Order: sequence, then C-alpha cells, then structure tokens
Amino acid sequence: MVDKNRVIQLIEEKLSDRMFIVDVSVSASNVIYVYVDSYDGITIDTCIEISRHIEHSLDRDEEDFGLQVSSPGLMESFKVKEQYLKYTGKEVEVVTVSDDKFQGILKEAGEQSIVLETSSFEKPEGQKKKQLITKEYNFKYEEIKSAKAVISFNKLMSDGKH
Repeated sequence: MVDKNRVIQLIEEKLSDRMFIVDVSVSASNVIYVYVDSYDGITIDTCIEISRHIEHSLDRDEEDFGLQVSSPGLMESFKVKEQYLKYTGKEVEVVTVSDDKFQGILKEAGEQSIVLETSSFEKPEGQKKKQLITKEYNFKYEEIKSAKAVISFNKLMSDGKH
C-alpha cells in the first residue's frame, strides 16, 4: 500500500506558501485522493503539476496505484483551518454539533475558533416594525459539525459575473 506520509511529503514539495493540503487519503484498493487549495484559488494546471510530481516520484513497478488530484468542491464541508482563513469576509454556513444552523459572514478565523456575523430582520419587543438585527457568534472548531461556503447566484448576477 502507498505510504500516505510519503504522498504528503511529495505534495508539500510542490506547494507555494499560499497553498495548502486539505486532505489526502489512500483507499484499500491503492487509489490516492489528494485535495489541495490556495488562498487565491487553485488551477487545473497546478493540480496536474502536483499529480505528475507524485506519479513520477512513486514506483509503479513496486506497487500499482490510482491517483486523483483536485481542489475541494465548493459544496464540501471545510476540513482544515486554512479553509476558514480563505473564506474570511465571505458568507458561510455553519452547523454546530448540536445541529443548530447559522448563515452569515465569517468575520474571523483564529487558532481555536471563528467569529460569525449573522443578520436578520426581527421585530424587537415593543416595536411595530421589523429591524435588521446583527449578531456575532463565536464557535470553537470542536463545536462545529460542518462549515461550507455559501454560493449566491443572485449576487453573482448583480456583480455582472455570469
């Protein structure tokens, strides 16, 4: 079976300082799955470069393997802190371990926790009209069951990016 630590070492040889490993796994049938990302986004050319480097550094005569290198999907849950850092200032959805769901702007991503700012229209007690209420929530990473980017097609259309 392919050594996962050796694969990680090979990937790190090709990463710039703005890139990071999201996940690496080796299946029982010796298929290597590599997920890499960057604070600036990842290109297919970068994935190909990493794939070729791994391919040429491992000996197929010694053991047969399959290899898939890609970026994590937009709808995939975050796996590493670097993904939280990448999405700071953007809209994310957080589900806590107690299954509470929050959607808002990721304001901060620290070593131990994140700060999420939510906004909703609520009717304060004693008021007749709803008002925009903004709240901040601090979640420790271990309190988060899943977190992922929120893709808003309305915003894309209004930005002129189709």
